[in-house]
Amino acid sequence: MTQYYEAIGRRKESTARVRLASGSGKFVVNEKEAPAFFTRMGDLQDILRAFAAVGQDFSKYDVTVKVNGGGVTGQTEAVRLGLSRALVLLNGDWVSALRKHGLLTRDARIKERKKPGLKKARKAPTYTKR
Repeated sequence: MTQYYEAIGRRKESTARVRLASGSGKFVVNEKEAPAFFTRMGDLQDILRAFAAVGQDFSKYDVTVKVNGGGVTGQTEAVRLGLSRALVLLNGDWVSALRKHGLLTRDARIKERKKPGLKKARKAPTYTKR
């Protein structure tokens, strides 16, 4: 059994469980190859910025991800955070490099709750004078 490093990344409604192990450069997300899962342009490159920030070649590692909830952007950023956290578990000296690139900060912005008497979180029904 090979040793792996597991970390969780979250963003909006998405949660990603990332496993990082030394290997041959396989990147699998929900049993699909990463390019097939992240079809939007630039999303996969955005995730792989974590490897570039620490000066590592991602072809030396196998990454397995289980991601659920949310939309495309939330899932992409959840995977990126989880991967960055897994890299920190692999080598604690990389914290400053990842932090400098803003890859270890959890984006806490979530959808605002709907309030009673309103149609959405802030949208009010149309005011009628008579």
